[in-house]
Amino acid sequence: MPSVLQPIVHTTLALCVAFVLGGLIGFERQWRQRNAGLRTNVLVALGAAAFVDLGARVAGPDGGVRVISYVVSGIGFLGAGVIMKEGAQVRGLNTAATLWASAAVGAFAGAGLQGEAALVTAFILAGNTLLRPIADFINRRPIRPNETEALYRVHVVCEPDSISDARDLLFELLEQRNYPIREIETLSEGDGQVELAASLVPTTADPHDLDAVVEELMKKNAIESATWTVSTLT
Repeated sequence: MPSVLQPIVHTTLALCVAFVLGGLIGFERQWRQRNAGLRTNVLVALGAAAFVDLGARVAGPDGGVRVISYVVSGIGFLGAGVIMKEGAQVRGLNTAATLWASAAVGAFAGAGLQGEAALVTAFILAGNTLLRPIADFINRRPIRPNETEALYRVHVVCEPDSISDARDLLFELLEQRNYPIREIETLSEGDGQVELAASLVPTTADPHDLDAVVEELMKKNAIESATWTVSTLT
């Protein structure tokens, strides 16, 4: 093979491998209806492969290494674009991580390490498919307040004129049991009632303590009703 064609053949092989392997990752994402699907993952892998190959062609191995470092940091900005916050929930973290990993596949392909690129692809697919049932099983487990670090809230309903007294009671009763309050929010107002929620500093909590706090609150004239809730941290 003429020497002039060798670089072109190397680049073509690198791009083909990145295209196929990025397509495998993207197909799995597209199948699950994720924001970054087939085309996005293919383009990320192709772009990473092209830049690494270009860096190595222009500046040798050192140039390829420098480009890889830029790819690692640069893909972070792309991944940030698919992360969305909806209320207390954060979505897109897995998609962003998959894009980052697709760039690693492309970087391997661009560096001429085709076998390693295929191996990384296999592990990415395993992470997104084989681990999914395990993650779903864990997520379906009920939250156990005495062993889970989560967000705890104590809710009270009172009349508008009693808001100040209700806040003082929340602070007093929770601090007596060494549960510091992060903030007290007004969740709703209307029909002569106001609902307040005291969010505790994220930690583990004893449900018996919170039950006792709620019981004490219910004895106060300023409080019409009280309860507590727990939710997982995002």
